[in-house]
Amino acid sequence: MPISMVVLDCRDPATLAGFYLKLLGWQLADEEPGGGWVDIACPGGGAKLAFQRDEDYAPPQWPAPPPAPQQMMHLDFEVPDTAALHKAVEHALCCGAKKAPVQFDETHWVTLLDPAGHPFCFVVAPAVTK
Repeated sequence: MPISMVVLDCRDPATLAGFYLKLLGWQLADEEPGGGWVDIACPGGGAKLAFQRDEDYAPPQWPAPPPAPQQMMHLDFEVPDTAALHKAVEHALCCGAKKAPVQFDETHWVTLLDPAGHPFCFVVAPAVTK
């Protein structure tokens, strides 16, 4: 079975969806009246990315120091090479992302935090198979 959607909790679905729309160049797919749910879609198809309101949402710590709970998941976006990696990072920062304070290998991937604090990475294509 294919994955149809990945859902991120947040306090403000419209704002977070707007960030990812600008970051990825995707399209608005659906928005629930009242703003509790928004999903966006890649113009080329594939799984959607959705955002749902959680009034008690607290951003994950990344990386989480022991004994804090570890993050449940994060998003990786593939780029073709290191030049594209640097360009994607600069674009993300202009869109409102923040660079995560801890990085492990900035030649192959860079970890950023979206406006709600969710970590996401840009990954050079060959590093995805690691």
